[in-house]
Parts: sequence; C-alpha cells; structure tokens
Amino acid sequence: MCGIAGLFHPGTPKPVERLRVLAMADALAHRGPDGAGVWTAPGVGLGHRRLAIIDVAGSPQPMHNGDLTVTYNGEIYNFAEVRADLQALGARFATDGDTEVLLHGWRAWGPAMLDRLNGMFAFALHDAGRQCLFLARDRLGVKPLHYVELSDGSVAFASELKGLLAHPLLRRSPDARAIEDFMGLGYVPDDTCLVAGVRKLPAAHFLLLERGRPVPPPRRWWDLDFTRRARGSAADLGAELVDRLRRAVRLRMVSDVPLGAFLSGGVDSSAVVALMAEASSGAVRTSTIGFEEAGHDERAYAAAIARRYHTDHRERTVAADDFALIDRLTAAFDEPFADASALATFRVCELARETVTVALSGDGADEAFAGYRRYRFQATEERVRSMLPGSLAPRVFGAAGRLYPKADWAPRALRAKTTLLALADDGATAYARSVGVTTPAVRARLFTPAAWAALDGHRAEHRYVATMRDAPARDALDRAQYADLRHWLPGDILTKVDRTSMAVGLEAREPLLDYKLLEFAATLPVAMRIRRGHGKWLMKKAMERYLPRDILYRPKMGFVTPIGAWFRGPLAGEAGALARSPRLLERFDAHAIAALAEDHRTGRAEHGRTLWQLVMLDRSLARLFG
Repeated sequence: MCGIAGLFHPGTPKPVERLRVLAMADALAHRGPDGAGVWTAPGVGLGHRRLAIIDVAGSPQPMHNGDLTVTYNGEIYNFAEVRADLQALGARFATDGDTEVLLHGWRAWGPAMLDRLNGMFAFALHDAGRQCLFLARDRLGVKPLHYVELSDGSVAFASELKGLLAHPLLRRSPDARAIEDFMGLGYVPDDTCLVAGVRKLPAAHFLLLERGRPVPPPRRWWDLDFTRRARGSAADLGAELVDRLRRAVRLRMVSDVPLGAFLSGGVDSSAVVALMAEASSGAVRTSTIGFEEAGHDERAYAAAIARRYHTDHRERTVAADDFALIDRLTAAFDEPFADASALATFRVCELARETVTVALSGDGADEAFAGYRRYRFQATEERVRSMLPGSLAPRVFGAAGRLYPKADWAPRALRAKTTLLALADDGATAYARSVGVTTPAVRARLFTPAAWAALDGHRAEHRYVATMRDAPARDALDRAQYADLRHWLPGDILTKVDRTSMAVGLEAREPLLDYKLLEFAATLPVAMRIRRGHGKWLMKKAMERYLPRDILYRPKMGFVTPIGAWFRGPLAGEAGALARSPRLLERFDAHAIAALAEDHRTGRAEHGRTLWQLVMLDRSLARLFG
C-alpha cells in the first residue's frame, strides 16, 4: 500500500517544482515507509511513497512506459490474469508487480481498463502523448483520493488531505456545510470536505484532466444493481456464495510479505479466517482487541475461532486511558471522524503490524448481506407504513409519536417514541435519520441561530434521501443497502480502516468487498438476506459447516468502543470542557453544549456519541485552522 500526490496544469504547462511535489508526498510517508519517488515534466509532477507488498525488490514508482507515467496506491488482485490478456495483445513487461498492468492497460484499452480490474486502488496516470492526467478510484472507495483546484490554475491531488495541506497555495477555510454533515452523520462524507474547495474523487469514478480544457466533473464507471433477483434454492445459492467467498479470500492472500487477519469473534472476520485457514499451509496469524467492559468484549469468541483453526493468535485490551490516542487519530484522519471504534481499530492494526504487513478484515458483509439491525427495522417499518394510506400514515403515527413519552432509560421494547415518529416519515427520510448520530432537532439546539440559518436548509440527511429515491433497486431493503454502500461504507467504514492501518504502515484488505461477490449479493431475494429476525441469513446458513452456531447466531455485538460509559466516568471532565472551546463557540451555543454534557453525565439522556463528535470536531478544527 502506498501514498500518492501530484500536480497537473490543465492550462499552460507551467514548470512544476520537484521539491513541492516531494513535500506533498512526504506528508504521506506513513503510508509508504519503504521508498519514495518524484517525477516532473512541464505542467505535471507525480509523487509516491511506497509500502512494498508485491515484487518487493522491483516496481519502483512513479513508473514509466514510453510516454506514460503512473503513481498508484492499492492492489490489483487479478493482475496476473490482466497481465496475461495484455501479453496476448503484445505487451512486454519489465517487472513482476501489478503497477505495470495499469500502464499497458491504459495503452490498450484507455479508461475501459477499469472494468477489467479487481482490486482496491487510487492512481494518477499521465499520458504525455494525449497531454492528459487520468485519476481513478476503485469501485467501493477502499482507497482515498483528494483533489483541489489551486489559485495558479493547477490541480493538486493526494491520497490524504494532509498531502494537499503541504501545498502553500491551498487556502484553508472551514466548509460550514461539511460541519453540518459531520454532526449529522459522524463523518465528513465523500461528496464534501471540511476544507472548503477540496473534493474527494467518489468511489467508482474517474477524472480525466486534459490540457487546454476546463476541469470536468468526475464520471462514474461502475454501479451496483439491486434490480435483478437470483433464482435457485437456498442450498444452491449458499454453495455459490461460499465459492465466491473462497475465491475472494484467496485472491487477497497473494503477498510477498507476512500476511494475517483481524479476528473480532463475529461472523464476518471468523468467516474470513476460516477460509484463510482452508487455503493456507501454515497457521494463520490473527489479532484481536478486547475491552475492559464485559458487555463490549468479544475476546472469548475470537479465541474459540483461533483454537478451532489453530491460528497464531494474539490479543490486546483497550481501556479508558486509550483516549490519549485522540491526537494521533486526529492527525491520521485530518477531518473529524466520530466513529469511536477507530480507537480499537487503530490498536488492532498496531497489534497486527508487529508481526505482519498485510491483514485481511471482515468489513463489508453487513452492507452486502443486510447484517445491520437497522435493515430489519427499515423493512418492518415499510410494511407497517403500507398498511395505511399514504396521507393517513403521517397523521396517525406523528400524533402517536408526539404523545408517547421519550424514555431513553426504559427497556428497548418500551422506547416506541422514535419508532412512531419514524413511521410518520417516508421510508427514505426515516432511514436517513436512523443512520445518523445527532438528530436534526439536537443539531438545531446546538448550532447558534445564525449558524443554523446560514446553512440555508442544507441537512446531512438529504444525500441519503436522494440516493435512496434514485437507487437501482426493487424494494426498501435494496434502497437502504445501496445508500449505505454509497455513503456509509466509503465515508465511515473504509475511511476508518484505511487511515488507522496506514497510520502504522499496515495494508488492510477486504475480501468481503470483492465486487463480484457484491454483485451476486445484490441479486439475493430479500428472504435470503433477512429471515426470522436474522440478517445475513444466507451467509450464516452457508457458513454453518465452518463456524459454530454460537458464533453465527448470537446477538450482534459489533466492534464498538464503550464511549458513553467513558463520558460518565473518566472522561466526564473532557465533556464539560467542550462548552468553553472557542472553536466550537464560533458555531455552537455554549449553554446547549453544557446541558448536553450534564444530561449525559447524570444519565438523564444518552449523548455519548454526540459528545465524541464535538471532541473530535474541536481537535480537527484546531489542527486544520488553528
């Protein structure tokens, strides 16, 4: 895995200073500790930091082939297959790695080469003959790519925001809408950035910059289709699922450096480890993080899988004092990031890196096979809405929701207020709110009246609603999964894994996000995704030969950090100090923040995630804008 950065002048090909590109690349040194390279020509400069995984002794970057030059971050898992196709067309290769495939692929197929690649990647390829720079990102957004148009007319790009921040012409001012998006969702989504003017190339998009032409909008080159349905019995589809899982895992086990896996003890990581063990001649190296709080600790389940498959297993515990990691996390993410499981993810990456350079993760199965509890709620709520005429449902459920008391302290079965109010909305709006962190009502209280008005009606949830309404889908579950794959997956899950793994020089691979596996999963009938209260039904059924029932069918715990308990205990003072932050008080009301912290501390309400958001936002604003 690597870090890339560079500059391109779409207008007049002005000279590019090598030291400027070097500074941008060096800001990404953590992503590539094994080597560095810079190449410049009139109007263009490409920089690279390398973490050597395949063809360790060869494949230096930026890499050249005639008038083509590429800087690349990622892995093309099927590069041997693509390489053979290109050799059949007459291509001659000078290296044994996957980078050179991009150069010959561009020469043979142009942008259409992306359709042939199975991997995670972000790259910039310069074609001197065509006088263009081609930027591309993988289908799911596993690897990041940021870019910005600068005042001198150039376009700068980098794997992470810090690469752009190293350029002196980048103007730093916060984007107010991005702050609203962060407070609503818990992350800054891929269609915006906390630094105004900076953009992220969306997943499954490319950007073709051509000399003499204005910067165009990115173009989508792949999408996931939920409109088709597979035919076949559960046994037949389950067998196909296992076969696709097996192939996805084995593709990602190709490495010239030590390789292992994250093991949480849940279904997804356990499935990956089981299939790795099946394919491996030696013991799989596994790493687990646990928590001091028993209700969040899954080490016993991870240990059971480790014993079953005789893995070389290591574990470590995360405690409240790991809050000291916050400055390292702020530096790793650049933008504010409020998924508190990043603490544990950082620690498991750190643990894995002690013995391996590549680790396979179980990320992606919940989105692909409908594993989240919110999918079951969404499907149920849509059935209930359908029982009443469209005009009647908002009135009936809205009135009931307003009358029902709010009871965060009560057993879950008695906390119906949120559900009733959700039923009063249309399905897309209700789901958009369910995936958020801080509700619009709470955000309205937190923002000062002037800051709230300045948003001019922009709300974090709007992108979800629009995506669900336009989704290539057949029903409510399809639309919810599609929206999560477009927003939640790249914005939260994959950002978390990329930044925490790269911060310690570890390459993380996600076999459960193999695009062929996802395309198959999108065709599964709803009843094979959710059945009898279980999400990921077909996946669990198909894995019964590999995993014990207490792993497959126990209640989902999730890889979470007990942040709510921390803010009532050792971190209560940190929460109280938020109301005195000058950076937050530029946009938020001090009394509202103080009330939020006090209500949480005393147990009157649960605001742990919102408090964590405010802490992370405060630190990020200080780091980015002083």
